[in-house]
Parts: sequence; C-alpha cells; structure tokens
Amino acid sequence: MNLEAIQRAMAAAVLQPLTANEGMRAKTVDGRAMAEVAASFIAPNSRLNPFERLEIYNRQYWLRVLGSLAEDFPALRAVVGAARFDALAVAYLTEHPSRSFTLRNLGSKLVDWLKAHPEFAGRRHALAMDVARIEWAFVESFDSAERAPLTPAQIAALDGSSRLGLQPHLHLMVLHYAADELVLDLHKREKRLTSEAGVEHEEEERAPVNLPKVRRRATWLAAHRVDFSVYYRRLAREEFLTLEALRQARSLGEAIDAGFAESAIPERRRAACVQEWFGTWAELGWICAADGEA
Repeated sequence: MNLEAIQRAMAAAVLQPLTANEGMRAKTVDGRAMAEVAASFIAPNSRLNPFERLEIYNRQYWLRVLGSLAEDFPALRAVVGAARFDALAVAYLTEHPSRSFTLRNLGSKLVDWLKAHPEFAGRRHALAMDVARIEWAFVESFDSAERAPLTPAQIAALDGSSRLGLQPHLHLMVLHYAADELVLDLHKREKRLTSEAGVEHEEEERAPVNLPKVRRRATWLAAHRVDFSVYYRRLAREEFLTLEALRQARSLGEAIDAGFAESAIPERRRAACVQEWFGTWAELGWICAADGEA
C-alpha cells in the first residue's frame, strides 16, 4: 500500500461508528473483517494486535467529536434527551464527519440535517430546530470577524441610495418559537449539572427536560457579539426584514420599503421606527460600510 492508500484505509476505519459498547466494529461497511483490514497496514506490538491498535484511534475520534458536538448544543441535548441526542449525533456525524482542522465547524450542517431527519428529534422537532439554530448562531457570532462600525456623522449623512454592510458577527434568525430565553435557561441548567456531582443527575440527563410552556409563534432574533460575549435580541418583523435586505446589498431606501411591505404599522409611525432602529444599531455597532468600501 502506498501512503495515500494507507491514509484512506485509516480514515475509513476511524470514521466508522462505534458499537454500542464503544468498541470498533468487527466488519467494515462493505463487509470485510476489520481485523484483516487493520493487519493490512498496521503492525502488532508487544501488547496489542493491529485491530486493538486501530481501535484506539477509532474510539478516540468518536469520543472527541461526540463530546464536542454535545458541548456546542447542550440545549438541543436537553430538549430531545441525552439518549436521543446521542443517536442523533452519531447519525449526523456519520453523514457529515469532521472535514476541518478545527472542531468548531462540526455543527455547521446540523440545522439543515435535522430538518431532513425529523425522526431524531421526536415530537419536539420544530422546537429542536429552533434551539439548534440559536445555538449554532452562538458559535458563529462568538468568533466571526468584526469591522469598524459607521460613526454617528457617517450615519447622519446616509440617504435612500446608500448601501450599508452589517457586522459579520450579526446573525439573523426566523424562529417558530420564542426559544431564546429557553436556550439561556437550559445553558444555565447545564452549567449547574456540570458543576455538581454528576451521579445523581444521570436519569435527569437521559430524558427530555420538562420544559416550561413555549408558545409557538413567529419570532425574529438577532445574535451578536459585544466585548467577547454573545447576546440575543428580539426584533420586530419590519426591523428584521430591513436588516435582511441591507445584508443582501439593497439600498437603504429599498431595504426600508422591504421592511414595511405588508406591515400593519401606520405610515405616520414608520419614520419614528426607522429612527429608533438606527439609534439601536449605531449603539450596538451593527452598521458598517458596504463591502468594498472604506
């Protein structure tokens, strides 16, 4: 075997999911004996045979990526229950294994994957998707870039033809539930369980959490970063649509028109709304020069 063939064989074995007892499977996906595959490119040593040596890497890969995904989505794990989340994580990572040097990107496709596989979320599928969106937005907002915001003088000089940019760490979401407070509460719960002795909480962690009543209603949410901390802010539908249009490089006038399309807000109140939005956006530093402009 040349180096490429060895690397491919090693990767195929390592990426194969573990057994229920967290051991390496006896056969490959195509039915070959894993012991023979391991022996084809791994030598035994004084303590371990080729299968056992390869199993170490197989186990360590899966324990690491499963742990990392659970760390990024603790609220999703609480909503669906640990047992269902474990099955969800294995299925997801089997279809979308790590492709990056950093584990940060593991959950990048989870929301879309969960949408296509509702069976892994059970009766809380819609809520689980919202929770996953919020938690992934946290990851994105935490380490996305930050650009210099427009100054008050620059904002004052804007007109309807102006084109603006938004901070890269600002992430906009449309949700089925107002689930942001639920996510924050579940994160606090996770910290409490982690800080206390874990044995008495094992059964509590295995089942879905008894959630407070979360009413299904359209919710528009922004995740953003301030001083290395991520915050969530609920938006009016009109504010959200205006920001979305700005992100799509539409002019300020076009963005405002898009924001108030089919809005119930009376014409006489709209200018005051826009003024209030810009005051908040300026305070939070959300507005930047358009891409390619100084």
